Amino acid sequence: MNDFLVAALYLFTPLDDFEEMRDPLKAFCVEHDVRGSLLLAAEGINGTICGPESGVQAVLAHLRADPRLEGLKHKEAWTHRHIFKRMKVRLKQEIVRLAVDGIDPNEIVGEYVKPEDWNDLISEPDVVVIDTRNDYEFAFGTFENALNPETQSFREFPDWVHEQENLKKKPKVAMFCTGGIRCEKATAWMLKNGFDEVYHLEGGILNYLEKVPEDQSLWKGECFVFDDRVSVDHQLQPRWGEWVPEEARHIINEDTDYETGTREQAVAEELKTATS
Repeated sequence: MNDFLVAALYLFTPLDDFEEMRDPLKAFCVEHDVRGSLLLAAEGINGTICGPESGVQAVLAHLRADPRLEGLKHKEAWTHRHIFKRMKVRLKQEIVRLAVDGIDPNEIVGEYVKPEDWNDLISEPDVVVIDTRNDYEFAFGTFENALNPETQSFREFPDWVHEQENLKKKPKVAMFCTGGIRCEKATAWMLKNGFDEVYHLEGGILNYLEKVPEDQSLWKGECFVFDDRVSVDHQLQPRWGEWVPEEARHIINEDTDYETGTREQAVAEELKTATS
């Protein structure tokens, strides 16, 4: 029985006091039996939480009580157990790390495309479709005809764009990611670098899988997620690692330590070890 609600959330909004927000927010989550990982930075909030429905809804209401977070949106899924071992609230320089100064989606951002309109856009012959996720995520599943930047981290994305001959003429570009945050920030960077027509999937893959019927879908495969579910299918049901592509096996193993809060951090540690 799926009694645990999973909420993936993010919002780019100025949070000058983000450091002071951490401890009270963590305490509120723990009090309501909510676990997961939330990142706070001067540019906003990002993360995934899981717990009893009442607890997760209480945390969401608590966040939205702050006028700066009133517009916070989230995507929901259900599971039969906790997908995190503890609650972590971390302070970061960015809520999604691009490591390029002056990129602010609150100032400039691409055009949001609703899931219901996404198929038409990416089916246009002059549109270049880019998966802004990492290579191990791409291996689980992606959209038809999407380019794979073959990155190990989002920070590598700008260099990949500069190296692509088919992007030097600044074509119309449509980008996507898991929940929308990486492709949103990527559109801001693209617009700052001379691209005029830049689109991104509103709410990311998770929103698309929720809104678009499978028999009308252009999504192929599963969607990797940064928690113990490993991936979700088109109905957003957890797969628990029942199938892992060969390209991702170096980050999915019995020794991976998830006590740090998110699979993304475990992935980072695995990659650091592999390249050191």
